[in-house]
Amino acid sequence: MAEEIRFPRLGWSMEEGRFISWLKKEGQWVEAGAPLFEMEGEKAIQEIESLTAGFLRIADDAPEPNSTVNVGRLLGYLLEKTTDDIPPEGITPSSSTQTERPKSDSPAIPAMQEPAASATQFARNTTQNLCSPRARRLAQKLGIDTRGLQGSGRGGRIREADVQAACPQSVGFTPRRKAIAERLRRSISNTIPVTLHTTLDVTQWVRYREQQKSLKSSFVPSYTDLFALVIARVLPNHPSVCVRWNETHTDLVRVVPEAIGIGIAVDTSDGLLVPVIASISSLTLEELVQESRRLIAKGREGRLTTADMDGGTITLSNLGAYGIDRFTPILNYPEIAILGLGAIRTEPVFVRDTNAIEGRRLEARDRMTLSLTFDHAALDGAPAAAFLKDLVDAIEKVSP
Repeated sequence: MAEEIRFPRLGWSMEEGRFISWLKKEGQWVEAGAPLFEMEGEKAIQEIESLTAGFLRIADDAPEPNSTVNVGRLLGYLLEKTTDDIPPEGITPSSSTQTERPKSDSPAIPAMQEPAASATQFARNTTQNLCSPRARRLAQKLGIDTRGLQGSGRGGRIREADVQAACPQSVGFTPRRKAIAERLRRSISNTIPVTLHTTLDVTQWVRYREQQKSLKSSFVPSYTDLFALVIARVLPNHPSVCVRWNETHTDLVRVVPEAIGIGIAVDTSDGLLVPVIASISSLTLEELVQESRRLIAKGREGRLTTADMDGGTITLSNLGAYGIDRFTPILNYPEIAILGLGAIRTEPVFVRDTNAIEGRRLEARDRMTLSLTFDHAALDGAPAAAFLKDLVDAIEKVSP
């Protein structure tokens, strides 16, 4: 008995995904509930567990690691015995039947012989037989002659990846990129974004980080880490900001201080991902830095899971390293606020000095611009501005 293994659908709108790799080897016994393979759906990479137990038999035309496949594609089988036969391609175990030649007392009538095929027709038929069905369909769609392709499958069989490789000008819109685009469209269609800008003094933070670097400390928090720490302290004082939209976008759900999660926008080769530092109020600065580094590394390795990116209350997006002073960040729906961090600039600033003639003096200070985008459907401008002002005050008055 053979149990089919097919590429699953992880989201209602998911039509395709990325097959990462098998977690079991050909012929290996797999227990029910054991991780069987890794895939990437609309949001993140996930381990897919086996629904039943059996010996793994990988399909002849199974997708290559890190290839895009459609939902429902056959990946392999789980067999009760290693000697079990697998059903013919396109026939499921439940629908496969064995037909017998009807018995008859009359002598068999010899079949009419077809005329011999030409060498060209023979070569064409041989090539078609060496093509997997998906490779054949893709080749027809792209207008590629498979007779000139070298197959990488078993016995030289031409696979879908071989056809894709023969069309280098095709640029793939990856499932993750599609998911990012869909999330951004959903944010724009469901929210009324308004952005507030303000500047603040971060001189003491710059000095603190320079001191840590001069001491060659392994513990040097990023500016994003420092902002996350202060936001976790300020946010509980602004309950109108400490909320999220529910799943149906019909009500706002309050987030208790212990459950505050702060997302960190991470630029990866697959696009922008937002891992969430969960329960951030319970973390020390050193613990926050360690967790931030862990999540960023997972994001750039393409190893983030759905759980790593769920439950954010507010997101931080830092474009300061690119020399951007201010920008309009897009809300990470269903969150209602996102804070953009601009570049740090050394500027001349008048500061109070009682010893100076006019009670002030000119001094070089490190300053940056914050850009707070909020959903006006969930939050009015005054409470959003009050949150931003308290955040600036806390940053300028409290050293790390």
